[in-house]
Amino acid sequence: MGSLRNYVVLGAFIGSLLLASFANKVTASVAFPSMDATSKVMSESDDETQVQPSTDIQEKPKKKKKEKKAIADSKCKLSSDYPESIDQWCSQITYYSEQNNLDPDLIAAVMLQESGGNPTAYSTSGAVGLMQVMPRDGIASSFQCVNGPCFANRPSSQELQNPEFNVEYGTGMLSGLVSRHGNVRDALRAYGPMDVGYYYADKVLSIYQAYSK
Repeated sequence: MGSLRNYVVLGAFIGSLLLASFANKVTASVAFPSMDATSKVMSESDDETQVQPSTDIQEKPKKKKKEKKAIADSKCKLSSDYPESIDQWCSQITYYSEQNNLDPDLIAAVMLQESGGNPTAYSTSGAVGLMQVMPRDGIASSFQCVNGPCFANRPSSQELQNPEFNVEYGTGMLSGLVSRHGNVRDALRAYGPMDVGYYYADKVLSIYQAYSK
């Protein structure tokens, strides 16, 4: 019996060591979440809490007839030098720029740089639509930040494929960045790709200066 008891004690000791080793591995995997992301992804997600538009446009884009009429009746304030691919969105750009206290020509410059005015544009990092906003689904859903999915609070790809909604959301996001950073150049730097310094911001500003009235 003594010999059997020794085996039981030894077995329990070995079992406890194995459990401790497994627990350490689990803890390690939780403590260091994945930070895989493209430059576009990280630049947007770093400012996630600040760039959410102040309006409730994260809901499905069911616009009131009054607002839709206001958009349709908006007098185009874009420079006539912008190409037709951008000018076709003039009403949306003008309306939402004015709602967010931004120059319509600036939003047009961002759109020209981001998508060239193509509402179905889809980047390799998963950005969608006219202003290339990262959605919560698709490729973008796989990007993990410290507190979980980087874009869990973003609209869906389907919502962002709606040109009007995309312009509304992207313009609101840029407006939030301007409020946070205090100037357009730094806001554009945060809006664009990470690790390129002011390259993106200055490129958009050069378009803005070239096309502005």
